[in-house]
Amino acid sequence: MGSNVFKFKNLHLAMASFIIVVVGLAYGISPTKIMSSLFDFNVESVDLSHLLRAIMGLYLALGVYWLVGIFKPEFWIGATITCTIFMGGLALGRILSLIIDGIPSITFLIGMILEIVFMIWGIFNLKKA
Repeated sequence: MGSNVFKFKNLHLAMASFIIVVVGLAYGISPTKIMSSLFDFNVESVDLSHLLRAIMGLYLALGVYWLVGIFKPEFWIGATITCTIFMGGLALGRILSLIIDGIPSITFLIGMILEIVFMIWGIFNLKKA
């Protein structure tokens, strides 16, 4: 496999890792402050804070795994598969919400588009591998 293709496939995991770590930290660092400033709801219960911090942990763990896939080639396929499924699952959930709940804010629409792009990019990389 040529070095340009190698860089391109790793760029997918690197960008996905960066984005998911940033989003995870946004969810969990200070849910009561960040959620009310970014979104149209307040975190008013300990249970909701726990849920958001658990999501942060999941996002951070996946982001780290995807980075491992860049530096350890034996993990690349697994990292790319999980990234592709994760992004596809998020996109599917957003599409379902779009149908059931209506059009969300521009932030969530951009998120959905990025998730679809990362899913398709992952499929492309897996087919080329």
